[in-house]
Amino acid sequence: MSGDHLHTDSQIEADFRLNDSHKHKDKHKDREHRHKEHKKDKEKDREKSKHSNSEHKDSEKKHKEKEKTKHKDGSSEKHKDKHKDRDKEKRKEEKIRASGDAKIKKEKENGFSSPPRIKDEPEDDGYFAPPKEDIKPLKRPRDEDDADYKPKKIKTEDIKKEKKRKLEEEEDGKLKKTKNKDKDKDKKVPEPDSKKKKPKKEEEQKWKWWEEERYPEGIKWKFLEHKGPVFAPPYEPLPESVKFYYDGKVMKLSPKAEEVATFFAKMLDHEYTTKEIFRKNFFKDWRKEMTNEEKNIITNLSKCDFTQMSQYFKAQSEARKQMSKEEKLKIKEENEKLLKEYGFCIMDNHRERIANFKIEPPGLFRGRGNHPKMGMLKRRIMPEDIIINCSKDAKVPSPPPGHKWKEVRHDNKVTWLVSWTENIQGSIKYIMLNPSSRIKGEKDWQKYETARRLKKCVDKIRNQYREDWKSKEMKVRQRAVALYFIDKLALRAGNEKEEGETADTVGCCSLRVEHINLHPELDGQEYVVEFDFLGKDSIRYYNKVPVEKRVFKNLQLFMENKQPEDDLFDRLNTGILNKHLQDLMEGLTAKVFRTYNASITLQQQLKELTAPDENIPAKILSYNRANRAVAILCNHQRAPPKTFEKSMMNLQTKIDAKKEQLADARRDLKSAKADAKVLKDAKTKKVVESKKKAVQRLEEQLMKLEVQATDREENKQIALGTSKLNYLDPRITVAWCKKWGVPIEKIYNKTQREKFAWAIDMADEDYEF
Repeated sequence: MSGDHLHTDSQIEADFRLNDSHKHKDKHKDREHRHKEHKKDKEKDREKSKHSNSEHKDSEKKHKEKEKTKHKDGSSEKHKDKHKDRDKEKRKEEKIRASGDAKIKKEKENGFSSPPRIKDEPEDDGYFAPPKEDIKPLKRPRDEDDADYKPKKIKTEDIKKEKKRKLEEEEDGKLKKTKNKDKDKDKKVPEPDSKKKKPKKEEEQKWKWWEEERYPEGIKWKFLEHKGPVFAPPYEPLPESVKFYYDGKVMKLSPKAEEVATFFAKMLDHEYTTKEIFRKNFFKDWRKEMTNEEKNIITNLSKCDFTQMSQYFKAQSEARKQMSKEEKLKIKEENEKLLKEYGFCIMDNHRERIANFKIEPPGLFRGRGNHPKMGMLKRRIMPEDIIINCSKDAKVPSPPPGHKWKEVRHDNKVTWLVSWTENIQGSIKYIMLNPSSRIKGEKDWQKYETARRLKKCVDKIRNQYREDWKSKEMKVRQRAVALYFIDKLALRAGNEKEEGETADTVGCCSLRVEHINLHPELDGQEYVVEFDFLGKDSIRYYNKVPVEKRVFKNLQLFMENKQPEDDLFDRLNTGILNKHLQDLMEGLTAKVFRTYNASITLQQQLKELTAPDENIPAKILSYNRANRAVAILCNHQRAPPKTFEKSMMNLQTKIDAKKEQLADARRDLKSAKADAKVLKDAKTKKVVESKKKAVQRLEEQLMKLEVQATDREENKQIALGTSKLNYLDPRITVAWCKKWGVPIEKIYNKTQREKFAWAIDMADEDYEF
């Protein structure tokens, strides 16, 4: 009976403590005194109170037996320790209450029992996870926080929830789970810090080669190691169901002849296959791959039917587009694996990206414009055609099984890794480093620095060639007029070619009489020279340019008694011109003039076109217009894209829809203003303000779309990319962006930003070319 009575008393005492601890300070003090003098009795009482809510009807004897079995279990011991810590914290809390520290009391009610210890945890300033022994003290405050936090929840829970929670805690598995969660929380503490640090690590890993000392003249690298090229996959024969017909009859082709036939079939819908020169060159080279029997039968290309082949490749192309996400992901993973293995090299202890590590597969040569060799067969490149370049102390890449390299070199005065000679024009092809590499970046930097040096002496050079227009030597006069064209019109010098070897493209030195017409007066201008010739890549150069009177008179003199096919500058070639340029300034070539004029034009145009009060889209339009002036100067033309009309129609539809939205928004604003005049309350004023903002937002969106439309229309036949990447000092662009607050991402994409990392890092807003 006395046992039951004691048990009931302890239960009531626990209930009072749970529900109204603030009202019994004296009772808590007595209990604290009892805990100090009678530790054993206190522990028994606490254990009884701990289980009182879950065992109302159990006897004291059963309760003690259950306690004994729990003490045997290791998890119960841990549970008991946890409650000891909890009581300890409660005693501390009672002392704090007695002292009347309201601030700390408030913090404790929010579950933060140990603020000083939490503050002592290291903040993230280059913090890295310490060894396990060091982590332990960091974990301990969290355990105490959690232990202290849980009893506080009890105050807001009803008795049933309290019983359920305690029963769950007593179960071994669940108790371990909660402890594991606590451990996981502790482990995750440094994660946000490490995430913050990742970008800094990546920045640190970027090789700022422009801050290092440059190698001696001519030395490109000291160590180079790579895996070599990736060859085109072998030819896979067509399925038996895909037939080739000759003169209406099915004909089985030999593997070599079939492979070349597929190249033509893939281009069947292209205009190339309708061109006579293309068809003639293809058929000639195709017959070389045929067997004698095939040559005897196939004598006319017009009788060949490639339709089924063409349909088969179209179906394959469509199937690739319809691939599932899993299939696309698999291909992507394979490509990434290939890139990791072959797409990087080690150069001077740095991992550098290779531009294109894959050898071009065989196919039909297209060329630019009406190239005389279009349609010829580009043969498959084999390891025996390949020259490897690497360090003497590097591991030489292994050729494919059963093959060997043509040659292995160790030349650190060149920048290429792999080279071979292609069969169409006999030109040497290379595998080189990515544009973002040190070697490419240094070359670009040097190129623009040379152009800046020309700026210092260009006036002297111009005065010199003006004087030479009056020279008694015809050779000097021709050289001076040619240099004037290179400077004023940014013409290329023009290299000599063997007759019929390549397309009939010319440069300044190789101009013929037929390429120019002289007009003493044209369209209200005097002394106009009309140019019409094919430039690089068979792109037509057509221009009407007013020139100085002495240049015009000299041209008349150069053309006297000459036939249309005769050279205009018959006493000049690129060798003579370049030697003269070297005498004028070290490193000066015709291309330096082109780079100088392009960069200085961009800088001048940006100063003229950029208005300080314009928004970002308008500033970008100004930049593109400045770039366009350069592209026109350099004759960087292109054919309008096939989808141009469609994309412009779609853009116009967006503009029309935005105009309608703006008209509606303006009507709403007018209506809201009328209501505000009548009602004159705060609510209607707020409505007017929100309507105003909506109108402003739509006006900005409309302007952005209209700027985009203007930009597209003006750029449809001009290629801005060539000059931006090859002729414009990127520091001019970077300085302009920094000065006017235009994000560099709006001008340069990710690849271009990597290419010009050196310029982005070193140029400030005051940079002048």
